[in-house]
Order: sequence, then C-alpha cells, then structure tokens
Amino acid sequence: MHSDGVSGVEVKRVFIGAGCNRIVNNVSWGASGFVSFGANNSVAIFSPKSAQILTTLPGHKAVVNCTHWLPSTKYFFKAKQLEQHYLLSGDADGTIILWELSLVDGKWRQVLQLPQSHKKGVTCISGIIVSQTEAMFASTSSDGSVCLWELVFPLRSGGECKVSCLDSFSVGSKSMVALSLAELPGNSEQIVIAMGGLDNKIHLYCGGRTGKFVHACELKGHTDWIRSLDFSLPISINGEANNIFLVSSSQDKGIRIWKMALCGSMSNGHGTYRKEEISLSSYIEGPVLLAGSSSYQVSLESLLIGHEDWVYSVEWQPPLKSVIGDEYYQPQSILSASMDKTMMIWQPEKTSGVWMNVVTVGELSHCALGFYGGHWSPNGDSILAHGYGGSFHLWKNVGNDNWLPQKVPSGHFSSVTDIAWARSGDYIMSVSHDQTSRIYAPWKVEASLKDGEFWHELARPQIHGHDINCMTVVPGKGNHRFVSGADEKVGRVFEAPLSFLRTLDNATLQKSCSGDNVLADVQILGANMSALGLSQKPIYVQAVRETPEKNGIDGLDTLETIPDAVPTVFTEPPIEDQLAWHTLWPESHKLYGHGNELFSLCCDHKGELVASSCKAQSASVAEVWLWQVGSWKSVGRLQSHSLTVTQMEFSHDDNYLLTVSRDRQFSIFTITRTDAGEVSYSLLARQEGHKRIIWSCSWNPHGHEFATGSRDKIVKIWAVEKGSSVRQLMTLPQFASSVTALSWAGLCDWRNDGLLAIGMENGQIELWRLSYNRADDGSIAAPGVAAALAVRIDPFICHAATVNRLAWRKNEEDDTSMQLASCGADNCVRVFDVTVSN
Repeated sequence: MHSDGVSGVEVKRVFIGAGCNRIVNNVSWGASGFVSFGANNSVAIFSPKSAQILTTLPGHKAVVNCTHWLPSTKYFFKAKQLEQHYLLSGDADGTIILWELSLVDGKWRQVLQLPQSHKKGVTCISGIIVSQTEAMFASTSSDGSVCLWELVFPLRSGGECKVSCLDSFSVGSKSMVALSLAELPGNSEQIVIAMGGLDNKIHLYCGGRTGKFVHACELKGHTDWIRSLDFSLPISINGEANNIFLVSSSQDKGIRIWKMALCGSMSNGHGTYRKEEISLSSYIEGPVLLAGSSSYQVSLESLLIGHEDWVYSVEWQPPLKSVIGDEYYQPQSILSASMDKTMMIWQPEKTSGVWMNVVTVGELSHCALGFYGGHWSPNGDSILAHGYGGSFHLWKNVGNDNWLPQKVPSGHFSSVTDIAWARSGDYIMSVSHDQTSRIYAPWKVEASLKDGEFWHELARPQIHGHDINCMTVVPGKGNHRFVSGADEKVGRVFEAPLSFLRTLDNATLQKSCSGDNVLADVQILGANMSALGLSQKPIYVQAVRETPEKNGIDGLDTLETIPDAVPTVFTEPPIEDQLAWHTLWPESHKLYGHGNELFSLCCDHKGELVASSCKAQSASVAEVWLWQVGSWKSVGRLQSHSLTVTQMEFSHDDNYLLTVSRDRQFSIFTITRTDAGEVSYSLLARQEGHKRIIWSCSWNPHGHEFATGSRDKIVKIWAVEKGSSVRQLMTLPQFASSVTALSWAGLCDWRNDGLLAIGMENGQIELWRLSYNRADDGSIAAPGVAAALAVRIDPFICHAATVNRLAWRKNEEDDTSMQLASCGADNCVRVFDVTVSN
C-alpha cells in the first residue's frame, strides 16, 4: 500500500505495530487467512504467515469492540470461489461498518455503515454463509437488543452489497454478549440463533431466512454469565448428519456441549436419535426445539471441567476435507481460551466417547492475567489467543500434537505518546500510556531470502507503574541510552544491557553495531523488576556466572514474587513471554527536580544536554530543566512560559533551544558551552505564535528556520535572523484538523530544500515540500519560502486518531529514500518509506 505524491514523493508502508483491544470477541480469523482485530478505534488486519500488520481500516469514531469475517474460518469450504471477502466491525457507540477485501489485489474499501440500530456498544457479531450470494449475521448490544441482518453479495466484481435488517428484538431485561447462528440439519430453510449473556441462560430462537424469529426454548445449567457460544456444522452419527452441537462457555469456569438431534418431522416420524446406543456421555434430556415442520431434541452431551478461571471463548475446529472426494466434515474438536492463561483443545476419546482435554498451551507463561479469546486457523493447524496485555499468542502444530509458539505482531494497547530513532537508525523506540516502552527493528535475514526484512518488537526496556508521556534517545558515543518521563515527577535514565546489544547485532547482521569496545565496557547483562518498587535493578555479568541453579520449588509463582529475568541473546525475534520479562534495561539514574508529572523531553545532537518539562499551570512550575548527560546534574532552569511546555527541540548546531507551550507562545533560548563544560543560557525571543495551544515544533536540519503547529489548524514557518531576532516567513494554508506533530527533514545536500511532515488530530499525515532562497550570509532572502503539498498519505496506512509524534530517520548515505516514523492515539506505531525523485 502506498501513496503517490504530485511532486515526485512516494510513500509506502514499512511497518505497523499495534496491540489488540482488551475486549472479548475482538478478534476474528477469516477464511481469507487474515486475522482482524480492533486497535483502539481502527480495525487492524494482520497476516499470520508474515506476522505483519498489513493495514488499518479507519472509520470508527469509538473503540472497536468486535470484528467478524464473512466467511469466517468455519465457512472456508464454502469460500473457494469468492473473489471478495467481507468484514464486519462494531464499536462502543453502536456503529457497525461493513468492509470489503478484494483477494486479487489485496485492496480494502469501506462498503457501508449499517443503519444505526443499537443505542449502546456492540458486544458481539456472528454470521453464517447461507449460499454463494447470501449471508446472515446477528449483532448484540449492551442496550439489550439483538438485530438480525441479511447481506446479499454483489453478483459481479465491483457491484454493491445489499444489507437489510430482518428482525430486531430484546431478550429479557439483561443484555446478551454471545451469539451463534446455524442452519438446522434436515431443514436448511430454518435458522437457529443461540444467545447468552448476563442471565446465565442460553436462549434459542428459530425462524426462516426471511426473518421474524420466535423464542423456541432456553437451556439452563451455567451458574454465571455466558461468554461464548458456537454451533458446529452437522455431525454425522450412524451415517446420518442429523445432529448439530452447540458449545457454551461461562464465567462459572465450565464448558457445556449441547446436542440438538432431529427427532422427527412431518415427512419422517421416526425418532432417529433413539437408535443410538447410550454411552458414558449419556445425554440428559432437555427441551424439544420446534422449528417449522421439524422438531429437535436438545440434550446435554458433555460438561468439560478443566479451566481454573472464567472461560471467555469456545470455538469448533473448522471443517476438514475428507480423504475421499471433495467432501468436508466437522471434526469433533473444540478450542477454549480462559483467564487462567491457558488454551485447551478438547476431543472425545476414541473408545468411550468421553470428551477429554488433549492439548494445553500457555500455562507456563507469566503474562499478566489471561486470554480474552482463542481462534483456529482455517486448516486447523494453528491456534491464536489474544491476552490481557494487548498481546497475541500463536501456536502451530508441527506434527503429533507438538504445538510450538510462532511469531506474531505486537504493540502498545494504549495511546502511543512519543517515538524516537536510535542514534544509529537501527531501531525505533516508543513509549505509551500502557506503561511500557518498546523497541522495534527490522530483523534482517540472509540475502538469499526474497523478503529481506520484517520489523518486529525486539525489546521492552521499561515496564512501569505509571503512564509514560515522553522519552528521548541520547545520541553521541558510548552505550545506547534513553531518558523517559511518566506521570511522576522523576525522569529515569536507562542504559542498554549486554543481552540487548548482542540481540541487536543478530537483528542487523552486523558483527557489532555498537563497537566491540562498548561491548567490553558493558558489565550489565540485563535487568529485573523489583517486586514493589518502580526501579529496574541491574543483573551483572559476574553475578550470573556465580549463582548456582535454583531449585525449582523455591520459585513458586505467588502474587508476592516476580519471576527472575533471564537476560537472553535472541537469534530470532522474541515472543510475548520473553519480551514481558527478559528484555528490560537497567535504570542508571533518576532526575529529581520537577514539581509535577513530566510531559516532554529532548536531547541535543551532541548528546551532552537533556531538556525536560512537566505539566504546569504557573510560571514557576513551567520551567524547563537542563541536565548534563553523564553526571546527570541539573545545569539550568529556563523560565519563560506560564503553562505546560508541550514540545522542545535543539537546533541542528545545538546553539538554540526552541520550546512551545499551552500558553500559545514559543520561546528561543541561546545555549552556550564553555570549554570547561559550563553551560550558560539566555532567552533570545518569546512570541505569541498562534491563537490556540501550540502542540509541536521542528527545526530545519540545515538552518535556523523552524516550524510551529497548533490547535488553530495552522502551521507557521519562522527564522532566527542574525542570532538576535525572530521573523515569520510564511503561514501554510489552514489544515482540516488540529496540527499535533511536526518533523522537518533536509533533502540531500540541498540546503535550500526540505520535507515537512505534518500530523493531525484526525490521524492524517501530509508531507510538504519547502524550498527557500538563501542569501550569501545564510539568511533567507526575498521572496522567502515556497511551500507545496507533496503527498497526503493514504488513510489505510495512516493513523485513525491523533498523531502524537513524527520522527525522520537520520540518513547519512542516501537522502532520496528516507524513513518516517509516527505514533498516535490509535495505539499504533508506523514506519513509512519515503522516496523523493527530483
């Protein structure tokens, strides 16, 4: 996916990192092979084969609660000749959107927004493929209503879908949160809907394809909320496929399998189910379900006990192809996912028919809390869970029920507040309100492979107890370092441990991008979380060599203990369990001084000074503090603003520090350093730049010009003239939304040309080409600056909510192909390739 610009600028998606919304029913695995999930208010699509997020679909204004593919993995066998696959997504406002994926070219489009029928959030969407041209689906909402819809696919490519609401009803006074639909065996004109929710009962409704559903019966047995329901396809018993099974799971930790057997119709009065032998799993007779001219005996087939916490999802294995012919059959195999951190596969024993737990995965993990849902791949050889930390967990059966963890996409599960490139450009680091900082990098593989490289999360240097608001990478020689600021008054300094430096070497295929002398100096292997504190304590190389092996019994996993980190050098991208515990960086210093929560940080280009600001409502608190890198002493307190300083940046030669604030003013300080290392500073200029909050600023990397962007939807370009005054050069045309992020990149060695990346509150990013006339003394001569829109990035690879920060990669060799990183309130981190042709 890419965007072509009008003036020779092309933008391509390189990487999207995002975590999954922590909501049941959020994930769906389609017959297309792709997985959909909600990432805040966008719908993300990822390919399990490459473990990469391919696109995010913008359109929802509220958090996406649930997604559902048509056809889902269950109808893989009916989807063979479909050229278009469809996806439904429902959000917390009650809006449902229908999307279309064209399998030929991989292009997405928003087909339509369904007529608003739910007044509160959508809790579940589930559907069935009725024929090659028709599907039916139902949606539930926390307002207590259930809607049934018919979707008619277009007959030819490019045609329009037709969606109509067949029926709408509410079930009792308590809302439903789980749904499943099925065609009844022996009478495919009749549809049955199973619903479950807060009243602990399963309600069955029956009706024809044209609508008007009637309450048929209810199934009692669960003693807590019902969280998941799934019908099997007809299962053949004694040669007749007259039975379907319904599996239900609940917060009572139990799973129940209900059997619905055709027990007679007007044309056939014999009760076929009576002919079966009564086995150990003998049914308890339940109600009889009447549907049209047929009746079905419902009985409890089995009760599965094994999970130790709420069971959030159950799903039948998708149909498999018979050995003979092209027929598909329903395997007797169920996947369950629970808050006890495990997923289980259940199957009936061959001889007795008793349902047993045959596979358990996930139980060794320390991931906080458990799983919100589990899903089968279309061919049943992989299972996917999504967990409390916004994380995915994928296992693949490599033969003989040997399920091994696989790579999956990962990312933040809350707003991403700041992002920065490593000084080497080898990786990006982001911080978020999910209280973590994360490092992403391209994991290069040998040149023989066509793919070249895919981006993955390499490390999680900081896992904190406060929302993290800002960070800055410290450039310069020596080890990799960064400073982070959270909702606390302290800044924290971190240094890379040996295990990370060696993993980075493996990822970049370099002997050592840090230099062997750095590796020799680093005596810290990794870091441990302290059980009750917020600091991350170092694990020294010597200490690891000396400690004897611990007895396994000592390390019982209780609430009071935190597992010891095992710093590891990874030879392939790490998975969630490894990232969560074993990739921490040790904290080396704390920066005390601010009176409120930290809000922004920046470092100069030499790696000598760090500037920090905090949330402020008075001039004394709004001071910007300067810290000396190395000694980490405070060397200055810059006073100018009266409210929070929202962003700061040093000029390319480090002579000036630019600050912008909520008080609508920007300030420029001159920074001078003596040979003795002393720092002096003075306020050069302060000016009201905009009519609303100034959110962002960025210097020209080749000069003393800078840009400011504001809530007033305006970007202005300014210049520092002769080191004594500031002059406005131009105002860009007003934008469609508040300007929240700016980043200015130089182009090649042309000092007179640049690209300004502009990020907005609506999630859009635009690149503007700036060119200016310079006089011999370096100042801007008349007619000043010319600006033109170079490219507006395609919304399907852009953010769906506020862009919080933009950062260009410093590219020494080739400036025609550049990389831009961005982060936003849609929980996403993105990297774009930007190609400039003259």
